[in-house]
Amino acid sequence: MPRPIDIPQQLSRGPFTTAQAHQAGISKDALMGRRFRRLFRGVYCTAEQPVTFSLLVHAAFLILPADACLSHLSALRWLGVTMGPELPLHFSTNSATQTRHDGIILHRRQGLLRPRIHDGIRVLGADRTYVDCATRLGHVDLVRAGDWLVRLGMTTPDALMEFAMNSHLNGVLRARRVVSHVRDRVDSVMETDLRLLLRFARLPEPEVNGVITDAAGNFLARGDLVFRQWRVVVEYDGWHHERDAYQRQKDHLRRERLEAEGWRVIVVTIEDMKRPSAIVARVYGALTLAGYSGPPPVMSDSWRRWFHAS
Repeated sequence: MPRPIDIPQQLSRGPFTTAQAHQAGISKDALMGRRFRRLFRGVYCTAEQPVTFSLLVHAAFLILPADACLSHLSALRWLGVTMGPELPLHFSTNSATQTRHDGIILHRRQGLLRPRIHDGIRVLGADRTYVDCATRLGHVDLVRAGDWLVRLGMTTPDALMEFAMNSHLNGVLRARRVVSHVRDRVDSVMETDLRLLLRFARLPEPEVNGVITDAAGNFLARGDLVFRQWRVVVEYDGWHHERDAYQRQKDHLRRERLEAEGWRVIVVTIEDMKRPSAIVARVYGALTLAGYSGPPPVMSDSWRRWFHAS
């Protein structure tokens, strides 16, 4: 029986190239064995290491041009916003070097890339990444991404708007159409979806996480979506509230206080989100009862496609 290979410590810490393995005394034949895992052509890791997004990103940098930086959906994910598929990995470069690897898309760009270092990795900034992702994401996902980049403190709605209006990158036309819907103070993706399905049905724009006070100016609540003029508040209630008796009691008391001050409260659950047309009808009905005299909602073919409405 052949003697087990002793794996040098420096190869157990992360990905490495074939050349680095050879320098450490590991042959190409050994790399093909069960002790190692191939990540990309010419890049390996030990079989014990879990293959994570971070590991793959670090592995890819070993075989890309020196100026390469994470971009598009991969940059978005590295910055903390998970949208779209994890693979292929996206990188950008100014280099004319021809290199192809399964699982990697290398975008050759003109003009300065201006990457930043985030968690030890060269990555394009949030504003440019947002515009780049407009080539990969649809309208709703692009707003979700913008809301969450703002939530994470990576940018602001104004900064996203300014970049989109002044850049000439691929995807900028879609980004310009969508960026005006990005908001700050958004607490969850479901809040974004709820706001968009109402707004894209042409109902009035609600305040996001607006503060509601009583007649004396005392704090009552912070509402997810606040139609202040009509004293209507729309709340997204996650299922964890249904399993938490203390939270459920707090929500009931909060709702009673709001209703005592003349507010109409509409609660939307994850089950309700499966019937977006019904949500629009409920909110429109509440607004109308409160004096809203604007046009009725319009649920276009695009709206039905975006929100999977039948």
